[in-house]
Amino acid sequence: MRFKIIQYLLIVTSICLLSFVQDGKKKIVFFGDSITEMGVKKGGYIDLLNNRITNNGQANQYELLGAGIGGNKIYDLYLRLEKDVLNKNPNLVVVWIGVNDVWHKSTKNTGTDYDKFGLFYDALIQKIQATGAKVVLVTPAVIGERYDHSNPQDGELNLYTNWIRKYAAQKEIALVDLRKIFLDYSAKNNPKQLEMGILTYDRVHLNDTGNQLVADAIWEAIK
Repeated sequence: MRFKIIQYLLIVTSICLLSFVQDGKKKIVFFGDSITEMGVKKGGYIDLLNNRITNNGQANQYELLGAGIGGNKIYDLYLRLEKDVLNKNPNLVVVWIGVNDVWHKSTKNTGTDYDKFGLFYDALIQKIQATGAKVVLVTPAVIGERYDHSNPQDGELNLYTNWIRKYAAQKEIALVDLRKIFLDYSAKNNPKQLEMGILTYDRVHLNDTGNQLVADAIWEAIK
C-alpha cells in the first residue's frame, strides 16, 4: 500500500514538473506581412530560428509562432492584433512591418500615409505592452537592393524607417535595424548594384541568404 502511494506521488510530481517545463516556455509571436508569413516555411527565418533553438538544446525554453499575412500594412496588424497575437498570450512580440505601407503606394495605389503610419504603430505597440508582453521592433529592409539609395522607393522607405528608429529610442524598445543591416551587406556583396538576387529574389522577399541574415539578427535580439 505504501509503495503504491509513493508510486502515485512520483507520477504526480513528474506530471507537475512536465507542466512546469511546458508552461515555462517563452512564447514569441512574429507579427508582420508576407515576409513573416513565408518565414515559417522550410528555410524561412522563423524555421531557421526554430532549428537553431533545437540544435542548442533549448526547445523546452522557446515556442515560436508566426502571425504574418501577405499584403498587410500597419493598420491591418492593428485590426487583427487581438485575434492573431494577444489571444496567444505571448511573452514577446516581434513586429516587422512597413514595406507594404510604402511599396503599395506605387503598385496598388494603397499604402499608408506617413502620419497615419506613426499613429497606428504607436497604438499597436501600446496595446501589446499593456498585456505585459515585451516587444522587439524591426525596420523594413529593402524594396530593391541597390545600396546607393537609387531604388525608386528608397526615399520613403528611409523616412518610415527613421520614424521606427526614433520611436524605438524614445520608448526604449529593442530594435533590429534590418534596413541598415541589409544596406551594409549589399555594400560589401553587391558591387554591380543589382536590384535583386543578393538577399531577395524579387527586391523584397527573402532568398536563402536573406533568411539566414534575418534569423541571425533577430536571434541576437531575442536570445
